[in-house]
Amino acid sequence: MKRLTIHTTVSLMMGCLLYAAACSKGTVNNIDPGIDTTSNQGVMQYIDTLSPTTPIKHVGGLHTAEDFARIKTKINAGAEPWVSGWNKLTANSRAQLSYMPNPVVKLVRGGNSREEPDPDNYSRAFNDVAAAYQLALRWKISGDDAYADKAVQILNAWAATCERISGDSNTALAGGIYGYQFALAGELLRDYEGWTAEDFAAYKQWMVDVFYTLNMAFLNTHWGTCDSHYWANWDLCNLASVMAIGILTDNRSMYNYAVHYLQQGRGNGNLTKAINHVFTGADTGLAQLQESGRDQGHSTLVIALLATICQLTWNQGDDFYGFDDNRFLKACEYTAKYNVARLSVPFHEYTRLWAANCSQVEIHTQISEQGRGSARPMWSAPYFHYTKVKGKTATYTGMGVQTTLPEGGGGDYGPNSGGFDQLGFGTLMFTLD
Repeated sequence: MKRLTIHTTVSLMMGCLLYAAACSKGTVNNIDPGIDTTSNQGVMQYIDTLSPTTPIKHVGGLHTAEDFARIKTKINAGAEPWVSGWNKLTANSRAQLSYMPNPVVKLVRGGNSREEPDPDNYSRAFNDVAAAYQLALRWKISGDDAYADKAVQILNAWAATCERISGDSNTALAGGIYGYQFALAGELLRDYEGWTAEDFAAYKQWMVDVFYTLNMAFLNTHWGTCDSHYWANWDLCNLASVMAIGILTDNRSMYNYAVHYLQQGRGNGNLTKAINHVFTGADTGLAQLQESGRDQGHSTLVIALLATICQLTWNQGDDFYGFDDNRFLKACEYTAKYNVARLSVPFHEYTRLWAANCSQVEIHTQISEQGRGSARPMWSAPYFHYTKVKGKTATYTGMGVQTTLPEGGGGDYGPNSGGFDQLGFGTLMFTLD
């Protein structure tokens, strides 16, 4: 383990998309993705990047062979809550062999707009990628190749059909959220012998051409706004996508870029900005999110995305769970204390600068009650890591685990996009004795 209101323009978006190769090279946001980031700034110890020639670990993305062996053993023994988690997965309508993919040539998020007159169709993507992931899990756990065949059918259909992502500024959300999910579904299936080398290569190239180029265009430019304009979840989903695509395509430089940005990026995906205040004194053990004063739906999304990022990097040998004295744990405890335990939490005044030249100012003086109690399948990964792997106390995060027991996934939390922002099934996949 290594150490520790949206504005955009058509011309800017198209320019970055057309010249995405240039956007993704060299120094971006004052970040050189190839340099070593090991350094000390005060008491904070940074996680170093490895040489671009260092091989990526292909352990399954979020889930390793050891995870699947444990899960199979528990299910065969009839142990809870693994059996309930397995039943939750197999009951999902997207995890069935009868599921049929619905790819589109032009994936639209932010349609019916000046930039894209056609309507949104991104529900096609979030349903299909949820299905591919769920089917891949069923294959890994049951050993039945029919589930892998169906998952591969879905992924191949998208790679052969979808040519681009279109819309207004919200294309960044489509590129980030569905990008990381499609990449992780592909990584789960990379060792399936029934996925031909030619089709797998085409899938990886599709991920780079359609998703990675858009991820980098957004992270490089923030669509012409200042670095603090977009909320943390926008950066984080795109960083998760860059990281997952880097793993899928064996590209250490892509992965390094995300590792470095999480620590030293100028946007709100920087962990010290996404988790913008760590409390001390009587409130030690809590940390506020950049979006805490905005609403709780997006605050919980930040937790879900950071859980994905921390688990991905942990499996690559990078301890973002432990970064800055377990900063993420403190954010989980703060968010769960307010949303799950329904207790009061402290708030540190936050000033957000936004618009093209940071000319607009927004000041938050208290935590937002909007969306309080938002439920997402997101608590299991951080809870079991912190309590079982690191031996930490996670009282309120543990309460969060209980609210979604057993955790489902896409399709179990409503038909809209928020129910598909995370892959889910943490009860099955992350529970540890």
